[in-house]
Order: sequence, then C-alpha cells, then structure tokens
Amino acid sequence: MGTGRVKEVKSCVGIVKVKSKKARKLGLKKGARRSPVLEKCCLLLSANESFQNAERDVELLTGIKIGHSSQHRWVQAEEWREPVVKGVVSELSIDGGKVRLRTAEQGECEWRDYKAMRIHGSKCAATFQDNDSLIAWANGHSGRRNITCVGDGHDGVWNLIAEIATPDQRREVLDWYHLKENLFKVGGSQRRLHRLESLLWQGMWTDAYRELGTVATPEATRFRAYLTKHRARIVDYQLDQELGICIGSGAVESTIKQIGMRMKISGAQWNRRYVPQMLKLRCAYLNGDIQVAM
Repeated sequence: MGTGRVKEVKSCVGIVKVKSKKARKLGLKKGARRSPVLEKCCLLLSANESFQNAERDVELLTGIKIGHSSQHRWVQAEEWREPVVKGVVSELSIDGGKVRLRTAEQGECEWRDYKAMRIHGSKCAATFQDNDSLIAWANGHSGRRNITCVGDGHDGVWNLIAEIATPDQRREVLDWYHLKENLFKVGGSQRRLHRLESLLWQGMWTDAYRELGTVATPEATRFRAYLTKHRARIVDYQLDQELGICIGSGAVESTIKQIGMRMKISGAQWNRRYVPQMLKLRCAYLNGDIQVAM
C-alpha cells in the first residue's frame, strides 16, 4: 500500500485518548491514544480467523501493523453487552458445542462443553461454564408468552430449558429429527419403521410404544425407554409444521457449527479463561453487533 493511501486510512480511523480504566485492561499507559474504528476492524477479523492471521490482514488492508497479542488484549478487554432481542420471544432452541482447552501437561489438551442458545429469527448467545447467564438472557425479555423450547435428548439441554419461563409459559418439544434418527436405530423391518414414523409424526407415541412392545431387541428396548422419558415433549409434529411452529433444533445446531468455525480452527487450543470472551466475540459477529462506523 502506498504512503498516500496509508495516510488516508490513518486519517479515517479517529484517534482518541484512552480512559484510565480501559488503559489498564489493555495494558497501556495512562493517557495513551487509540482508534476505536481500527479496533472494531480488528475485532471483526479476530472473530473469523486466528489472531496471527488478523495481524497479517489488518496490515494488508490498512498498512497499519497491529500485533496479534494486542488484538488478543482488545478482545479480552471489550465489554460485550447482552444481545438485544426485539419483539416477543416465541421460539428458542439450545444445544451444546465443544472447545479444546490447554492443560498443564505440555502437548496435552482436553475437550470441554459450552452451551449455545438461538432465539429463532433473532439473536444467539453462548456461554462457557456459566449456564445462569444464558438462562438470565432468555428470561430477560419482556412480553414472553407460550414460548416453544426445542432440544434434543440430552439431559444438559433440558436442565437448562427447565429454568426458562414458567411451566405454564414453556412448551417443551423434542427435536423431530433426533426422534426420527433414534427410531431408525431400532432397525428391523423398514415397513414397521415407517409405520412407527407416521405414528410419531402425529404425536401418537403411546401407539408407537405399544407396537414396539412386540420387539425384544436391545435397540427397541432403549427406544421405548427414550419414548417414555420424553413422552411429554413428543407433540403432533404434523400439526405444528402446518401452523408454522418450529419442530427442530436446526437453528441452534447451525449456530454451533458457525461458532466452531472460529473456536475449532486448525490447531486451536484455548486457555480456559479466554473462552467466554471469544464466545461473546463470535456471537457478536454472527448477530451483526460489531459495528464499524467510518
């Protein structure tokens, strides 16, 4: 990039003096100066790629070198606000993802779970070992009425959903696609499986359970236990689909994949204390909440 272009870019990024509190978080001297616009640009890049690549790309795009360690500090120092959801929340889904953590043993790592929530047609949020914050975000929206909460069969998901709204306001729905997937693990006659699928599609789980009672395989036994456990969450999926009510958790599963595109980039191993901020950064990007005013 030519010298003239570099000067032009620098003139657009707006240098301001850093407040004492912010300076301490960023590891800067009191009275240091910085550019909020340039910082937002770095956050946008860091939300999508490694800090090393963000350093390279910022210099390529602006001619200004911002070290990867500085970009890392900016992410950790950012005070993220909770995503703002407009309107009444009527549907949401929850799922879990995994992040690879560094350990004290050199070369070793471990996978740990985080939870993500997608308010359908709106925002997403994710937390690491902080389920209370995720629940508070869901419960913090006014005007909540008859909210449909969709999840798969994992207890951790339903434990979270149980804390959302009140039992009278909350409608729990077992994800149809997970239900169908577990059904076909039973195996055996394809004709019988499709007949059972038709019964479950209409919410007739007792009829499906009764027919499975004639099958003595371990797979059938496990599926009967699965039906019993989630019987209150098996709805008339056909009717819900006709009414435009969500019957699957695909929205949050897509969110997990999109978060994973940053958290699981090749070779990524995270320090435990940095994970919450990175999840907030990635969700802020997915929500379109990182604003760069030029």
